Amino acid sequence: MLEYLKYDENNVKTVCEMDGFHADMGMNIWVRILQPGQKLEFCSDTLETAALLLAGRVKFCWGDRCEDCARENPFDLKPWTLHVSRNSAFSVEAVEESRVLIQQTDNDKEWEPRFYTPENCLYQEFGKGQWGGAGHRVVSTMFDPDNEPDSNMVLGEVFTKAGKWSSYPPHHHPQPEVYYYEFDKPQGFGACFNGDDVYKTADGSACYIEPGKDHQQAAAPGYEMYYVWMIRHIDGDPWYKTTRFVSPEHEWLVNQ
Repeated sequence: MLEYLKYDENNVKTVCEMDGFHADMGMNIWVRILQPGQKLEFCSDTLETAALLLAGRVKFCWGDRCEDCARENPFDLKPWTLHVSRNSAFSVEAVEESRVLIQQTDNDKEWEPRFYTPENCLYQEFGKGQWGGAGHRVVSTMFDPDNEPDSNMVLGEVFTKAGKWSSYPPHHHPQPEVYYYEFDKPQGFGACFNGDDVYKTADGSACYIEPGKDHQQAAAPGYEMYYVWMIRHIDGDPWYKTTRFVSPEHEWLVNQ
């Protein structure tokens, strides 16, 4: 399913809620526009929390540390992210007008806060030499089981070149996943394949991927497509690269 989301009177765009809107995704996700001087403060006794800067300039503060971070827009490959366990306090304060994405889920484990910068995120380029370049995209991963085995979530970004495909070949996994989209131009669009359903993606929309459904994506020519990919691990069955299954009829594409 896909939703065309809007900001409410408090400049909050709700993507999903653990006890409400698209609760089957198992996460709280929202996007917030902050005006200069506005501050968000977090400390949950049950939830782990990740805060990702989408655009603007903010100050992340936790413990005795503060970091001033700037990102012109999502396409400049600067995914500043703070990720904390339950019982960890932090704040995000806008230095200038900014957009921040928040991701949360339940987790009874605790760890020291982890701060991700453009220098310590994993960047991978895929598809440039495959299928005539039709699947060319860049994938950044802030955290997954490789670097945060105690987390119940995965967080990353995909930068899909204009007119290209991503999340390709068609694949699926048993864990739920959410994609939140932005485009380099407000009128930009693409296509989201979610099982046998196809939706038109637009700036600020979100796709809710149910377990076991293939979910390939495409960007329209002329429009670069960005999306945040967020996964909630299943208890006893965490997402990992080995749980990403290409459908048998499309396996021939893997080594092309």
